[in-house]
Amino acid sequence: MAAPLIVSFGEMLIDFVPDTSGVSLAESTGFLKAPGGAPANVACAISKLGGKSAFIGKFGDDEFGHMLVDILKKNGVNSEGVCFDTNARTALAFVTLKKDGEREFMFYRNPSADMLLKESELNKDLIKKAKIFHYGSISLISEPCRGAHMAAMKTAKDAGILLSYDPNVRLPLWPSAEAAREGIKSIWNESDIIKVSDDEVTFLTSGDAEKDDVVLKLMHDKLKLLIVTDGEKGCRYYTKKFKGKVPGYAVKAIDTTGAGDSFVGSFLVSLGKDGSILEDEGKLKEALAFANACGAVCTTQKGAIPALPSPSDAQQLMKSKSK
Repeated sequence: MAAPLIVSFGEMLIDFVPDTSGVSLAESTGFLKAPGGAPANVACAISKLGGKSAFIGKFGDDEFGHMLVDILKKNGVNSEGVCFDTNARTALAFVTLKKDGEREFMFYRNPSADMLLKESELNKDLIKKAKIFHYGSISLISEPCRGAHMAAMKTAKDAGILLSYDPNVRLPLWPSAEAAREGIKSIWNESDIIKVSDDEVTFLTSGDAEKDDVVLKLMHDKLKLLIVTDGEKGCRYYTKKFKGKVPGYAVKAIDTTGAGDSFVGSFLVSLGKDGSILEDEGKLKEALAFANACGAVCTTQKGAIPALPSPSDAQQLMKSKSK
């Protein structure tokens, strides 16, 4: 049976990462190019785990843009939904891990090509072929991309496709924290599946992310599954019928970039294969344990896409920890 199509929508960009770790951007003497952008990372993760994925987004008609589309193709991602802008550049971000382990971001997008995707450029036929449509919140920040995002969601919804949302909060890109909160929540009630990190729960609710009653504020009537990732501790899941925790895997983490996207890609592959995992708690826990392992493996290497695990990488980690 052919794997069902999962379409990922949004931004793909280049992260420039200092070649020495633990320095500020100003102190860095050299940078390495790393492909990034959460929705694109998810598409690559799906493909690497044996799923079938497509990416919809816009790039500058420049060397970086063409390089990124080549990376999608090399990773087995369908690029029929990709377009190029001759008047805008591909987005760039400079990212460093400071000595305290926190990431520092500096973005170059004023406006970058991904922000200029118009509804008329959407490959709606590709969206209609999907079983799951996945997106983030960065594509909601400014027009015309916001309009294209809304139209893409409507196309998916009208075709009866599952909607998957990982907001991926990046405050430096929004005009203000309040604008980010409003923008992220503006499409909240449309999604079937939402994945948030514990930090994002705190940001969106202003409450204690460890408390169930705080997390439950984020549930809505149409939501089939809410997943909260707790870093190396694993994740929590909430549906209308049940809730619980799935422990994570302790590994020696080098770079957490892409770990959440690896988790999401893995979970969406499981969901694409078997929609009943949303109703069957046992199956759900298995899928989430595998997703936890995929996220953990991803942190043991630098970069997002190069560190994405194969199914055997994740299975090996699960075996080694279950002894």
